[in-house]
Amino acid sequence: MNLELNGKLCLVSGSTAGIGYAIAAALVREGAQVIVNGRTQDAVDRAVRELAALGNGSVLGFAGDLGTAEVADAIVTHFPNVEILINNLGIFEPKPFEETPDADWRQFFDVNVLSGVRLARLYLPSMRQRNWGRIIFISSESGLHIPAEMVHYGVTKAAQIAAARGIAESVAGTAITVNSVLPGPTKSRGIVDFVAALPGSDGKPFAQFETEFFEKVRPTSLIKRFTQPEEIATMVAYVASPLSSATNGAALRVDGGVVKSAF
Repeated sequence: MNLELNGKLCLVSGSTAGIGYAIAAALVREGAQVIVNGRTQDAVDRAVRELAALGNGSVLGFAGDLGTAEVADAIVTHFPNVEILINNLGIFEPKPFEETPDADWRQFFDVNVLSGVRLARLYLPSMRQRNWGRIIFISSESGLHIPAEMVHYGVTKAAQIAAARGIAESVAGTAITVNSVLPGPTKSRGIVDFVAALPGSDGKPFAQFETEFFEKVRPTSLIKRFTQPEEIATMVAYVASPLSSATNGAALRVDGGVVKSAF
């Protein structure tokens, strides 16, 4: 299927690895111009080289922490005409609720919520001017089922869902759409560290941990495995495309059936 993304300028925050990298790759394969972002220049340069080898689209790079207002202003100055904004930048960490201080809550809101809200606010004027745009927040099923092992993370993911819906309401009647995509547990960068930090992991082989995780921690999963980043990316590429024009204000689950609801 031709997603009609040829030449569209896309920014994927936090895209040098994991889900963000897979999204960038999917968009490049569809012929889009993709701005890759990461905190370090080395990571950005490496990702640009790898993605450019995929052909079709073109790849640009921007190094900097988009969780800060200064860097957000800088990227908008450098790339003012982004048509598709994918807010993928995010952090997670398992930590007992009683041991999560205010500083951690602030950091998670700054990175997971405000980074995307800020970029959406900065890019919406140009999207309004051309009367077309896509804004996508990469949230999580944890925004619906707040995980006991990282309440602060789940709350920020719920905030992303709410922000996406609210921004969509604010541009009603235009050709700009705003949606959130909710991955389930995904085998991306950081998952090995996440596994090691959970109580009872004790150096188990990943395959064994995966089986036990979906038996005990996410038993409602229908696929009984970690989702691959590429499986998330295919959904995001469609939602980013002109073909998804009737999908707006939605929370789209790519969670392997973890959320036990038909709606």
